[in-house]
Amino acid sequence: MSQERLRQFAALAEKWSAKINLVSRGDVANIWERHVGDSLALAPHIPEGVTRAIDLGSGAGFPGMVLAIATGIEFTLIESDTRKAAFLLEAARATGAPVKVLNSRIEGAKTEPAMLVTARALAPLDKLLGLARPHLAINGICLFPKGRNVEVELTRARALWHMDVERFLNPQDADACILKVSQIRHVGPSETAPPDHRGCEPERRGG
Repeated sequence: MSQERLRQFAALAEKWSAKINLVSRGDVANIWERHVGDSLALAPHIPEGVTRAIDLGSGAGFPGMVLAIATGIEFTLIESDTRKAAFLLEAARATGAPVKVLNSRIEGAKTEPAMLVTARALAPLDKLLGLARPHLAINGICLFPKGRNVEVELTRARALWHMDVERFLNPQDADACILKVSQIRHVGPSETAPPDHRGCEPERRGG
């Protein structure tokens, strides 16, 4: 059933992209592989018991809408672009996805912190952590797909933030990682953070 609804959502995204440029023209024909599949890669890393999540800068609904349809987790989708927010509302209505859409800037969005925060292709990690932290519940986690510059982003982020990080290979892209980040807190003014030179760890399921 969720597969059928995901196909319906992908078709809607393709249709609306012709009007409001939800995804790049080159990606329209590959929405399922390039965007839906990449979003679904996060699902195995969602901890058991998560019932509510927040997706930052949802855009065309990747990954928040896809994960809501696939997992049944209630997602709040935060999107500042009014046209994209309208698309998300229509997609939620058409697919029955358990989502709430906030047409707001992330910094101004009023949410109850959730145990899961997601974002895809939104900002470098150092800035992304600052956006995510106010929306993340104590002991919650963030899941962020990242590309080949993940090491540079981690090094820059560690200059500003303490965090626990697990990394997993993204089965959709050999050059990409999925970051699972928790325990986010500011680095103190007298602290220095060591560089991190590890590559992606082999993919692990669950937990």
